[in-house]
Amino acid sequence: MKNKQVSDILEKFADVLEFHAESAFKINAYRRAARAVLEISEDIESVWKKDQLSTIPGVGKGLQGKIAQYLSKGYISQLDDYLKKSPKELFDLLSIQHFGPKTAALAFNELGVETVSDLHEVVDSGKLETLPGMGKKKVENIRKSLELREQASGRFSIGMALPIAHHVIEYIKEKAGDKIDRISPAGSVRRFCETVHDIDILVETEHGREVIDQITKMPEVTRILGAGETKGSVILKERFQVDIRAIKNESFGAAVQYFTGSKEFNVRLRELARKKGYKISEYGIFQNDTKVGGSREEVIYEKLGLAWIPPEMREDRGEIQAARENKLPELVQIDDIRGDIHMHSTYSDGRESMHAMIEAARKRGYSYIAFCDHSQTTQYANGLSEERLLKQIEEIEQLNGKYPDITILAGSEVEILMDGSLDFSDKMLKKLDFAVASIHSGFKSNVTERTIAAMQNKYVDVIGHPTGRLISRRQPFEIDIEAVVKEAARTGTALEVNSHWDRLDLKDIHIRTAVKAGAKLCINTDAHESESLGQIMFGVGTARRGWAQKSDVINTWPLEKLRQWQKRAH
Repeated sequence: MKNKQVSDILEKFADVLEFHAESAFKINAYRRAARAVLEISEDIESVWKKDQLSTIPGVGKGLQGKIAQYLSKGYISQLDDYLKKSPKELFDLLSIQHFGPKTAALAFNELGVETVSDLHEVVDSGKLETLPGMGKKKVENIRKSLELREQASGRFSIGMALPIAHHVIEYIKEKAGDKIDRISPAGSVRRFCETVHDIDILVETEHGREVIDQITKMPEVTRILGAGETKGSVILKERFQVDIRAIKNESFGAAVQYFTGSKEFNVRLRELARKKGYKISEYGIFQNDTKVGGSREEVIYEKLGLAWIPPEMREDRGEIQAARENKLPELVQIDDIRGDIHMHSTYSDGRESMHAMIEAARKRGYSYIAFCDHSQTTQYANGLSEERLLKQIEEIEQLNGKYPDITILAGSEVEILMDGSLDFSDKMLKKLDFAVASIHSGFKSNVTERTIAAMQNKYVDVIGHPTGRLISRRQPFEIDIEAVVKEAARTGTALEVNSHWDRLDLKDIHIRTAVKAGAKLCINTDAHESESLGQIMFGVGTARRGWAQKSDVINTWPLEKLRQWQKRAH
């Protein structure tokens, strides 16, 4: 029966009519017809073929014609005409709770919201709240609905996964520390992939059942999928799957190697092992059925004539060949970072004062930081006018006198405008110590040309989040990365690796492109509160996936070297 199908299309038609502000009478007619079609006991297609659509209550001549067209051709031409004048993801938008047709129309007409990604953007930026009839509570409800929608997708960010993995590991150590020897994350989490499906944790223990039983008692566990001698699986907080494996000492290293992956890397490694007369598995490395290693991961690499390969590189992108030739890069580490040079304060849309951010940076042992609050055209982010920026510069000069152990740089996240010019004049930019140039609007308008133009300005040090993506909800710009990387190398402009877990922009393969071209990187958090400074780990992990070394990253350098590198110094 096609009753549900026809009912659904009529409901959608009613939504479209409401979006386009048609009369309430017309809208209600479609909704009544949708209910009536759903309530009849006979197949609607059979009713139509018998020319008896008129017997359905509330289905007049006009609606009969539309139902007939849908059943005969699979579409309703008038609905298609309306949809041509509607947002391209209208029905996806209307599936979001608290975001009905009238609100969607307002957001479309006033803010150009056409997609779910666009909606995320205007919610996060605060623009949606500025519309008539939109209060904080309604916007917050829409935000929660968007979050629930993301949760249903099945994957979640490394920014969520890694803290959960650390929490579970600490819980195991606390509850069963005397029964375990080694413990390690594995899988996508250990490789610092940007999103993961589940969290793998390996425990070296002779007491598998007892350790796994402890995991099932975690307060956050909402479902137990399995709990045996060697493996347990639980769901935390109704969303996050955690798989625990109990491994004996003699196989722990081999298991960590095997369950870290990636699948493509493991296949390539097994091929190499076979050529050398070995077999490798999660239980160990074998030669002629004799086990020759397994307790330590490093031994597997030694037997195969390879340097140990960092987990972040294990993607079958040439790392095995590099390990054979002893040409693996010495990857950047979190302790190499000397300062975060893209952070915000309450001068723009940050949630904490400069003083609070400085104190947090000092606790991390940074020797310098840069405040890069938004520039004047980004009014939704409380962007700074030239007068307010001058006031901030003056305050930073005073703060530098109070903190002898850290240098505070006066910067700006200056907007790249639609014509490629910058939001502040060169005269203003010259007064700054540092400038990050970014695109926050006009995502479909000449982004490659605008980015290249910005890099040609001698006062622009870094291009912020160069592809503009938000992993959970917005595709990257249509940007020519190779052209941008080439110009970055030519002009001496760094490309940001934005550490925010939902950006990780540049992504790993683009970082690899930049490193090969000799372009410099800058790993920042873009932090809007002190707690977010800790997200630097995600940027560093992503940079390692792109084979970046300490020498590739400008904020691993001493401040004097950084200043000498800046274009403005020449």
